Amino acid sequence: MHNTRLRRLHVLGLTAGAVMVLAACGGGPASSSSGGSPATAQSAADAGGLNALVTAAKKEGKLNVIALPPDWANYGAIISGFTAKYGIPIDSANPNGSSQDEVNAVQQLAGTSRAPDVLDVGMAVALANTNLFAPYKVTSWGDILDSQKEATGLWFQDYGGYMSIGYDSSKVPTITSIQDLLKPEFKGKVALNGDPTKANAALNGVMMASLANGGSLDDISKGVDFFHQLKQKGNFVPVQATTATVKNGSTPVVFDWDYLSAAHGTDVPTWKVFVPSNAILGGYYAQAINKQAPHPAAARLWMEYLYSDEGQNLWLKGLARPVRMDAMQKKGTLDKAAAAKLPPVNGKPVFLSADQATNAKNYLADHWAQAIG
Repeated sequence: MHNTRLRRLHVLGLTAGAVMVLAACGGGPASSSSGGSPATAQSAADAGGLNALVTAAKKEGKLNVIALPPDWANYGAIISGFTAKYGIPIDSANPNGSSQDEVNAVQQLAGTSRAPDVLDVGMAVALANTNLFAPYKVTSWGDILDSQKEATGLWFQDYGGYMSIGYDSSKVPTITSIQDLLKPEFKGKVALNGDPTKANAALNGVMMASLANGGSLDDISKGVDFFHQLKQKGNFVPVQATTATVKNGSTPVVFDWDYLSAAHGTDVPTWKVFVPSNAILGGYYAQAINKQAPHPAAARLWMEYLYSDEGQNLWLKGLARPVRMDAMQKKGTLDKAAAAKLPPVNGKPVFLSADQATNAKNYLADHWAQAIG
């Protein structure tokens, strides 16, 4: 996920000024006319039905999102589509932020009108912060596999893809293995999409390198060792890769999700995407609702929109694989043309479990800075 959304391994933190923002004057959470308070609703039915939820969300008049670059998984079109459909403006804060930045904002802006209503975070961050989330089950809940959601709806996965190495073929040789990146031709050219101790995409980039170098889903150390080698050779660039850095050529080789990397082809026609057959690492992000959301009805309506056929197909148009993809394919509601454009992956993919993601995050917290210097 997703300016390649440095976000998720996002990097930019909240400024002190933003943290000190006081709640603005305005209407509080709206109650539906025929149901309970949206702030406690665990489904659209609890809020009086979808129509009542729409009415309550319109009364609130706003939705706060965070760390959603417009070119990350097609979020620009998704944000515009939601506002066009419901007439509810969206305040999109810190678009290049990381998953950890999202959590920090929830905690630091708690009780203000500026707090994020919803989050889109990597699994390690989601699992570590369930105490901040409100349980909610979207109308299409049954289409989401049990393994891809928390049983009560504290979080549920949204879209995913495969970790890859994207590169400008006009600036570096063809990449056929991760080991190629240690060659002199890649000096000062290899970057991650963020800080792996904070960003999900970067963490998975290091994990892919570990898998390709004899590591396992239980052992990210080989990936840390590999980036240490890149650093020693002068090949690693400690810059968060973005759409801008790819376009201007300062990060011609980037570890990132395939759907985010493929999007660089719009600006750089010579951009190619390589998924190593010996390290096909898949991953999904997760949605969650801030339990203290200043706009609780709009937050829940946003989720209903994202998990509708319309929302899922918009992610698909951004080359991300939506969580309801298989179910929609069976129902005939999947955008086939968009699905046909997905980057090809040849081989058996593997996925980090919740515990493995947490363990990898902890290892990076203890070893990454020392390895990179």
